[in-house]
Amino acid sequence: MQAPGAPGIDPTWTSSDKDLVGCSLGSGRLWFTTGFGILNEVYSPRVDLPQIRDLGFIVADGQGFWVEVKRLESYRITLPRPGVPALEIIHAHPRFELRLRIAPDPQREVLLIEVSLQGDAGLRPYALLAPHLGGTGHDNVAEVGWHRGRRMLWAEQGPFGLALAAVDSSQCDAWGTASAGYVGASDGWQDFDRHGRLTWEFDSAGPGNVALIGALPRLATLALGFAASRESAATLAIASLCQPFDAVWAAHVGAWQQWHQQVQAPQGLPPALADQLATSAMVLRVHQDKTFVGALVASLSVPWGNTNDSLGGYHLVWPRDLVESAGALLALGAEPEAREILRYLAATQLAEGNWSQNQWLGGKAYWQGCQLDETAFPVLLAAALAERDALDGIEVAAMIQRALGFIARIGPSSEQDRWEEDAGINAFTLATCISALVCGAAWLDEPAREWALRIADDWNSRVEEWTAAQDTALARAHGVAGYYVRVAPPLDTEGMRHLERVLPIKNKLRDPGLPAEEQVATDFLHLVRMGLRDPGDPLVLDTLKLVDALLRVETPAGPAWHRYVGDGYGERDDGSAFDGTGRGRAWPLLGGERGHYELAAGRDPLPYLQAMASMVGRGGLIPEQVWDEPTAPRPWLALGRPTGSAMPLVWAHAEFVKLAASRALGRPFDRPDAVWRRYGGRRPAPAEALWSPRAPIAQMRAGQRLWLCLPRPARVHQGIDGWQAASELDATENGLGLYVVALPTSGLAAGTRIDFTFLWLDDGTWEGVDHHVTVR
Repeated sequence: MQAPGAPGIDPTWTSSDKDLVGCSLGSGRLWFTTGFGILNEVYSPRVDLPQIRDLGFIVADGQGFWVEVKRLESYRITLPRPGVPALEIIHAHPRFELRLRIAPDPQREVLLIEVSLQGDAGLRPYALLAPHLGGTGHDNVAEVGWHRGRRMLWAEQGPFGLALAAVDSSQCDAWGTASAGYVGASDGWQDFDRHGRLTWEFDSAGPGNVALIGALPRLATLALGFAASRESAATLAIASLCQPFDAVWAAHVGAWQQWHQQVQAPQGLPPALADQLATSAMVLRVHQDKTFVGALVASLSVPWGNTNDSLGGYHLVWPRDLVESAGALLALGAEPEAREILRYLAATQLAEGNWSQNQWLGGKAYWQGCQLDETAFPVLLAAALAERDALDGIEVAAMIQRALGFIARIGPSSEQDRWEEDAGINAFTLATCISALVCGAAWLDEPAREWALRIADDWNSRVEEWTAAQDTALARAHGVAGYYVRVAPPLDTEGMRHLERVLPIKNKLRDPGLPAEEQVATDFLHLVRMGLRDPGDPLVLDTLKLVDALLRVETPAGPAWHRYVGDGYGERDDGSAFDGTGRGRAWPLLGGERGHYELAAGRDPLPYLQAMASMVGRGGLIPEQVWDEPTAPRPWLALGRPTGSAMPLVWAHAEFVKLAASRALGRPFDRPDAVWRRYGGRRPAPAEALWSPRAPIAQMRAGQRLWLCLPRPARVHQGIDGWQAASELDATENGLGLYVVALPTSGLAAGTRIDFTFLWLDDGTWEGVDHHVTVR
């Protein structure tokens, strides 16, 4: 009989407040998450493809008493040891104790759950499953059926199927009364809510937002299988149940314990932090895919997922997060896994030389933005492997040349900063790109090699010119001379910056309309971490003072920082979920970045490791954000504790690992050797000045050589002081996709004005604009 109530209420994912994430280390392509004491999103056959919303339990006596255990919020979880994702969950109630043990089948796309109920004799458990096959709660079809003599709860949607099988302690089919329904109308939860017991026995529901429910004996084992059809999934589930649960559990635990023995964990940590390090290492390992080897998603979660049915969530690949994670894997001695990440990046590089803002595992772009740091990071990964003589024959020269060419042509202004928001010039992006140009130059032939270093030196010498504000009202109010701004708007055609321009704040319910010079961020710390500026630089110290005044939050767990002034990405003021607008909360990973600065400044970063480790959830997962107010408008929010944003955030775990490694090393682990050798924390004074349409200059120092860097083949018409001594010069390609020419500026006195314009040789048209640079 078909259930009524089609198509059900609008579907959502579950909360991103995870207790644990896990997978097997075998060939089984399945990843699981838990939260609120039950199983929630399960991903298969790829780590970017969630297939269920959740699988929870109701305990009832059939006489009117019933409890959905996830709403009890009275449970504890235990692991065999830190960093081993095999968990036991015990839900406690005055009338019963429900014990769940969860472990994946190492060889199959099947998750096993052992269910044990103790307490009042009349009670029994009911499994409640919400399929979201194909990554959506729409158009699923659910059915209570039979497969080769065994009863099944199963579902299909498109090319995906799942089956939930159950056996009792005698290995007999365990399902009792069962039903399919539409969520919010005729599902099993609604039946209990209305009748206090399971009275409906609908055979099928769908297409729509559907759910399945089935009664179980007090001791049972469930097998949740996934495949290309429900019948195939059932075959996998039944096969998995043909082995003792304890054997699967022991094999899973043993494999993870062996993996941890191979990890080269940084030493010298207190026991609690060593445990957290094991958890962070596990999180990094779990988020790696098995089909697209080297791909690693940002999080097995959908931020504020219980309010939306987002297709993307955080189960996508961000090149920045991927390389940050690769660095942590290197810190753990996992060079083979870091190499696979580099191979994956080489395979997904775009024709222009950049990478997508984020993408599905196969390389298809999700969002369409461009962030220059995400083009630079893969070059830094190649350099980090090369520093350790660990490239193992990977040919990276072509990848690096394309990437550096893109940076040289598009920079220094980026379409988006690292927080995926405003266009302009940002200190973090600059530091990453400059470092990539220096590191990547070693793989280039001349003249590209010389030009990569020339551009790096030029940009490094102009960081303050582009991104620092001095003698502003904000500076005077906080007693500082100057500071780095969050994002400087792109330069105008004469090379002038306009920090007085209003820089929009994304996701803010009411954008305060702050000019760029009133917005600061923590991003400047990357200048120190990469070795471009000294930690004692006066401008660095002044910005640090301003950041601590405006962005630092003191919590019972320790200090944390907001991303930038006016951030709008986080819960709203009343604690309700971010819905496209909100107020940014504090990010634990920024504490790790601050710890790296403190280490560079000669201080022990241990307090920052301790703070990060104190902001975790029940299972040691580090969240994207923590609540930042002393009072909490919602019962699940507390100062310094996880919010409804992503948990875990793999980048945050990577930052924890790298800070631990940096502390053991005595310097930032991911500071490139080539950058440190070239700059050593000092701002360069290059003998050449570069002008380009994307980075024009109005002045150059006397004695410098002036180079023009153009995006197209061109003939330059140039002269001095009103076109005197005019001549024409042809620009030549420099190996990075720019067309360059040096103007005859040797011996020009201060006050001389250099004039130039271009004839574009590819179409024979004049640019029609006169440009000028003055010698000072």
